Amino acid sequence: MIVKPEELAIHEPNKKLLKIINKKIFNDKILYESESAFHTIKIVENEIGKFLHYKDTYQAGYINTPSYKGNLPYINYFLIPYLMNPKIEKILLIGLGTGIIVNQFEKLFKNLKKIDVVDIEENILHIAQCYFNFTPTNKFNFTLQDGIVFLNNTKNKYDLIIVDVASNEGIDSRFCTEDYLQAIKKRLKKDGIFVSNMPSSADILNPKNSFTLNLINSYKKQFQNIDLYKGNMSDKIYYKSFFNIDERVIDITNLIIIASNKKYLPNQNISNIENLGIPIQKYLIDKI
Repeated sequence: MIVKPEELAIHEPNKKLLKIINKKIFNDKILYESESAFHTIKIVENEIGKFLHYKDTYQAGYINTPSYKGNLPYINYFLIPYLMNPKIEKILLIGLGTGIIVNQFEKLFKNLKKIDVVDIEENILHIAQCYFNFTPTNKFNFTLQDGIVFLNNTKNKYDLIIVDVASNEGIDSRFCTEDYLQAIKKRLKKDGIFVSNMPSSADILNPKNSFTLNLINSYKKQFQNIDLYKGNMSDKIYYKSFFNIDERVIDITNLIIIASNKKYLPNQNISNIENLGIPIQKYLIDKI
């Protein structure tokens, strides 16, 4: 079963702005195209940037506009764990995307020993290297496998696990269950940090937002500390970059859930992230 983001909206969009979005046509130049067992894959380049395209959606990529240059902006929230524990040594990333975040982690975490990356898409590593300048190092290990299968089979434990597995249709409901969260917990070290990207209505705590509220309760059953980041900053960049609109149009956002069994105190490493060109302080404001 797939959880479809569009079905999670509880508020109607601004019809005038929605009309602008629906009329927008991008001048996509196809750089690469292939079929896999899971996706119709394209790499497209247009006036906004270069993107990994599955069926009808941009799944990952690099925005290159006057107002913003960088990863799809919601991915920048994945850097917040560096502010919680800069001494992280072992990372598991389920979902490679462009690979840009991997190279950023290698620059930030000075104690880093390895990054294990798991992805179900057989073409993704080739794409990241050839089209997004991803440069693997000896700390990088790639496994072509379903993420949950990997979690259930590996014996490794990690300081940080990040899961970002949206497809062009939505989120596989297997990544929303308590069994899945228990599998994550088993693979985390005692003070490990888990980061998950999930779709949600932007009205996060509205009683009508039952999917998100039930999901948050499931996380609270497994982890003592939960931080929620509503994607206000990333939505602002997205709508401005793609449509020159200064507000969210559709009632869907990225909800970044950061979970741990340790209460981490804020530290002063913000400048190290900002040296990568990411104003992380603006993303921290989105904490609920």
